[in-house]
Amino acid sequence: MDFTPNPDHEAIAEGVDRVCAAFEDSYWSERDERHEFPWAFYEKMAEGGWVGIAIPEEYGGGGQGISEGAIVLNRVAASGAAMNGSTALHLTMFGLEPVVKFGNDQLKEAFLPRAAAGDLHVAFGVTEPDAGTDTRGVATRAVEDGMGGWIVNGRKIWTSKALESEVCLLLTRTDGEPGDGFNGLTLFLVDLDPEHVDIAPIPKSGRNAVASCEVAYDDLPVPAWRMVGERGRGFHHILHGLNAERILLASMACGIGEAAIRRAVGYAKEREVFGRLIGANQAIAHPLAKAHMELAAAMALAREAAWRFDNGLECGEQANTAKYLAAEASYFAADQAMQTHGGLGYATEYHVERYWREARIQRLAPVSQEMTLNYIAQNVLDLPRSY
Repeated sequence: MDFTPNPDHEAIAEGVDRVCAAFEDSYWSERDERHEFPWAFYEKMAEGGWVGIAIPEEYGGGGQGISEGAIVLNRVAASGAAMNGSTALHLTMFGLEPVVKFGNDQLKEAFLPRAAAGDLHVAFGVTEPDAGTDTRGVATRAVEDGMGGWIVNGRKIWTSKALESEVCLLLTRTDGEPGDGFNGLTLFLVDLDPEHVDIAPIPKSGRNAVASCEVAYDDLPVPAWRMVGERGRGFHHILHGLNAERILLASMACGIGEAAIRRAVGYAKEREVFGRLIGANQAIAHPLAKAHMELAAAMALAREAAWRFDNGLECGEQANTAKYLAAEASYFAADQAMQTHGGLGYATEYHVERYWREARIQRLAPVSQEMTLNYIAQNVLDLPRSY
């Protein structure tokens, strides 16, 4: 892995920073308060080709890797857009990775060009009310309709962007019973047809510009060609998307932390108490310095994970570790930014409370910190399974 400055990567960062500069913190606060998807921002990013940066060139995308996608999302989050901005884009980057790798030609030709152009919004349906993190318990079922297609019934929760999306990458059970294991799960790219799909946003604390939804599927017809990869191999297929997701989220988390530190440092250089700038106090300066270092360390590991992913190397350990460390570093940075502002940190006008709310999500989703530790303990340290 080469840490020499990459002119292409620098150009990506500069290009994204230019787009984001037109969307100030007030824009994101308004979208969050009104629960409005950031359409103006999304359209500008689509116009620049940033949404489809990781989709192959033959389908109209940028032909870049997760490394480049991570740079885009890091800069978006660091602009102050935080999760409201970055998660408006990231599902197209990682959610379609299984389609790129395992999809049939008809599937790729029908959807990848539209996704690359920013015309197709994609949701990701895995988590269920009774299964949660235990994907083996997925109960949403697809059964053959006798005419070569499938019928899907079931319920998913925490399906981000379902209100805006036309299609959803949906993990279903085609064989066996819930709890039997991973080999009976099959992946489909389904239409979110309102005649068969009911979508309800889940009220939540933050990231309200991008809704998280409960989605009920009622006899949804799915053509055979919409299966992604092989029957019964759906869980193994989505792993390619999940490692990419961990890397992108780590980069986004570091961006949120960067925005929080920038606000805190700016305030600490201006605010005087007891006749001196508060930034001169080590009780203020040292935690911010620590936060900066922790963010830098997490971002370095995220870059390694992205490099391994793009070079076809095993990256589960690196991707999960980067996500864990970035979530911790981002939340610490946002919390210290609030503490630096004192009581004003809790006021919406200073924006750090929004960063704090959105940084907190990273420690819960898409997988909890505890489950990440379980993964490392079991798969890296070879300790006995604890659950």
